[in-house]
Amino acid sequence: MESTRQQKIGRQIQRDISEIFSKEAASLLCGTMVSVTLVRMSPDFELAKIYLSIFPFEKHAEVMASLQENNWLIRKTLGVRVRNQLRHVPELAFYIDDSLEYISAIDKLLK
Repeated sequence: MESTRQQKIGRQIQRDISEIFSKEAASLLCGTMVSVTLVRMSPDFELAKIYLSIFPFEKHAEVMASLQENNWLIRKTLGVRVRNQLRHVPELAFYIDDSLEYISAIDKLLK
């Protein structure tokens, strides 16, 4: 169970990463629409697990490779935004949130 502070910092990082993706790092997303669905913080605030929803889902491997390659750039940009709130900028780990893809598959099966 996450503490209140972990949840608050997670929500702040979620907003900041979303803004970074829409403005500064749009070229890294390979022409796809990426939404930050959830951010989970480790208890020591050293790691942020960022869950992404990618549309179209077929390009998820390409987008994830681009994000892993440019992780340092995203982390640096995040550091500029949160420098007054956090002592250390957390390491960023990106994961696919495939819940929308799962819902779409179930919907097709039901039809």
